[in-house]
Amino acid sequence: MSAGAVAGGASGPWGQAPAGRPGADPGALERALREVAPERYEAYERLLHALADGQVWMLLWHGTPGSPDAQYGNMEISGHGYAPAVTSPEQLAASGWARAHEVISGREIAASLYRTRWGLWLNPHAPGGGVGVPWADLRRIAAGLDRLPAGPLKLSEPQVQAPQFFALLERQASEVRAVRALRRAWVQPSVGEPYLAIGLDLYESSPPAVEAVRALMQRAIAVAPEGLAVSTVAMADEYDPVALWMRARTRPFYDREAAGLGRPTGAYPPVPPPGHYAPQSGYYGTQPPAQGWHGQSQASQQPWPGYPGR
Repeated sequence: MSAGAVAGGASGPWGQAPAGRPGADPGALERALREVAPERYEAYERLLHALADGQVWMLLWHGTPGSPDAQYGNMEISGHGYAPAVTSPEQLAASGWARAHEVISGREIAASLYRTRWGLWLNPHAPGGGVGVPWADLRRIAAGLDRLPAGPLKLSEPQVQAPQFFALLERQASEVRAVRALRRAWVQPSVGEPYLAIGLDLYESSPPAVEAVRALMQRAIAVAPEGLAVSTVAMADEYDPVALWMRARTRPFYDREAAGLGRPTGAYPPVPPPGHYAPQSGYYGTQPPAQGWHGQSQASQQPWPGYPGR
């Protein structure tokens, strides 16, 4: 374990943060942590929910809470960065940490870390080395766990037979001037049902454009096969691993400019550039599929960097 500059390389708004959700069980996070193990995806989901509703004690390598020079410690496991934290005053005492710390809500630290692709490592001093929560899962916590699918996700080209659905999308996409291209992927979450993801590559994201695309999707879903779940993904989102996988691994099934229609006339705000991160083939997230336990040994066991591909 190494500690140094703040996660992401810059000091941030590390002042005293609000506690967890009012009425949240203060012991829920530690109970959930004890249940987590490889392949126990439901237990890991419970851990994420407990972290979202709770709070953690962040270990400050430098400075004090609220000071301009406050910096979190950091760890590197299997080439990925994590900021260490403990889950209670008792765990803080057991860790032997002699420098400053701050208490921060799970949602706030998740929102702070994922944007620089840093994860959160819980109780690294514990027997077994604790548990790491990769940045893609922190993004789920920040955005709402019910809004983003539970990983690790297995991604592939869709094999579903939905000719009317795709034909309607292609035909009407040419009439919606905001649509540059459409991509697709079949998504199998670790928890929940598989679904078809449609990647939306848009020229603009103004309210009228978003409403036109929403109406397009509603018309297409009306002719989709019964029981087929469909979701949309913004291809411009550099933090959405499903969009990154589609950009890296698939070709558009509709491309306005390749079809010779050209870019629509009129002024459009610039579209954010795609993320530079290329996920592993078949899975999305910050780590390749795990083969057993990872990291350096501690107390005759090895620390576990959370579920892969999240």
